Amino acid sequence: MARQGQIVLGVDSSTQSTKVLAVDVDSGEVLGRGQAAHTVSTGAGRETDPEVWWRALQDALGQLGGLAARADAIAVGGQQHGLVVLDDRGRPVRDALLWNDVRSAPQAQALVERHGAAWWAERVGSVPAASFTIAKWEWLRAHEPDAAAAAAAIRLPHDFLTERLSGAAVTDRGDASGTGWWASSTGGYDDALLAEVGLDPKLLPAVLGPGAAAGTVRDGAGVRPGALVGAGTGDNAAAALGLGLAPGRPVLSLGTSGTVYAVARQRPADPSGTVAGFAAADGGWLPLACTLNCTLAVDKVAALLGRDREQVEPGGSVAFLPFLDGERTPNLPYASGLLTGVRHDTTAGQVLQGAYDGAVYALLAALDLVLAVDGAGDADEPILLIGGGARGPAWRETVRRLSGRAVQVPAASELVALGAAVQAAVLLTREEPAEVAARWGTDRGDLLPAVPRDDATLERLAAALPLAG
Repeated sequence: MARQGQIVLGVDSSTQSTKVLAVDVDSGEVLGRGQAAHTVSTGAGRETDPEVWWRALQDALGQLGGLAARADAIAVGGQQHGLVVLDDRGRPVRDALLWNDVRSAPQAQALVERHGAAWWAERVGSVPAASFTIAKWEWLRAHEPDAAAAAAAIRLPHDFLTERLSGAAVTDRGDASGTGWWASSTGGYDDALLAEVGLDPKLLPAVLGPGAAAGTVRDGAGVRPGALVGAGTGDNAAAALGLGLAPGRPVLSLGTSGTVYAVARQRPADPSGTVAGFAAADGGWLPLACTLNCTLAVDKVAALLGRDREQVEPGGSVAFLPFLDGERTPNLPYASGLLTGVRHDTTAGQVLQGAYDGAVYALLAALDLVLAVDGAGDADEPILLIGGGARGPAWRETVRRLSGRAVQVPAASELVALGAAVQAAVLLTREEPAEVAARWGTDRGDLLPAVPRDDATLERLAAALPLAG
C-alpha cells in the first residue's frame, strides 16, 4: 500500500481542454482540480498545436495550489488517434491532426481496399477509419510530403505530454491500438505495415506494459521533480480504469464524441469496422465504437433553434440524424445532418429532442455489437453513463427511453482524469487498477430504473438511416 498522505495527479487532455485532478491515494478524495482550454481549428480540418496542450497542462497544474509540488506520481489520459509530428528537437513540425479530422477518409478507404476489411480486423484488431492515425499519416504523406519527410518522431497526444514530463519516448498498448499500425494479433508494431506506409519504426515510441512507469518528472515540468510518470493511455481506456470495469459492463460516454465500450476477455476482430478492437490499459481488451457527433452536435442544433439544450418536448414524428461533421459510426464520413418527418404541428422542442434521439440511436446500435464480443451480455446490467452529457437530464432520459435499460450515473466526475490517477496510484501501491478503483468507489452513483423502450422512434430512425449515405 501507499504511504499515508501520498498524492497522485491524473490528467485528461481532451479535444477541448486539459483537466488535472490531485487525488489522495488511500481514500480517492479529490484534493484539487485545474482546467485550461485548448484551441481547435475550424473549417475543413480539425487541428491543434501540441504546444497548446503543454501550456494548458502547465496552466491546469498551476491551479492546484501547491499540490503538484507534493505529488508522488502522475499519468496522462489523452484524446486518441491524433497525429503528432515532431522534429529532432521534439518540437511540432506542424499542428496535430485530431481524431475528428475527416479529411483522411479517402486514405482510410484506400487502406481498407488494399487488404480487405477482414484482414485488418484479424491482424490489427480494427478496420481503419478516417480517425485512425495511419490514415492521417497517409493524408500527410499525400498532401504535405515535406512535413512527413521532416518527421523525426511520431507521437499520439498523450505520448507528447508524457515525453514532455519525463523525457521518455513511450506509449501504452491501449493508445497504440488505435493507431492502425499496432497489431493486436502480435501485441506489437506491424513492421510490414509500417513499411507499406513509409514509416520508420524508429520514429515511434516504445510500448510499455500495464503498470510500467515511463520514468520520473524532469525539472521545470510543473510537477515535483522525481515523481513517477505512468505510461498513460487513451481517454476511453483511462475512463475504463477509473471505473474499475468488469467484463460485460456497458459504458456509454457522452462528450464531444460519443463512445460505447466494455471490457472483454476475447480479442475483438469485427470485419464490419463498427467495433474497434482496442486494447485495454490493464492488459485486457476494450471493444469500442465511437461516433463523431454527440454533445456538440446537439448543442449546435439547440443554438440554431434558439433554445436551451434542455428545452426538449416529447412526441412528434421527426427523425433526425445529426451527422453534422460526417460520421464514423455508422461509417459515413461525407454525411451531413438529416431531418425528416417535419409537419405543420412539429415544434422546435420536438426537433431538438430528435437530435438527442439520433445521437443516442447511433450509440445504442453500436453497443449491441460491442457486447457481442464476449457474448450477449446481461440485458439487466445498468448502462454506466459518463461524460459531460451524463449530467444533463435530457441526455439521461433519452438513453433510458431508447435503450429500455436502467442507467447508472457515477457521482465521480472527470473519469478520464480519475482513471489516469488510478494508473499513477498503481505505480505506488502495486495493486491491480480495479482494486484501486473499488477502494475509491468510483462507479457509485444514482441508479435510474428502466422504462419501456420507445420502439416507434427507433423504427423511424432506422428507416431514415439509408438516406444519410
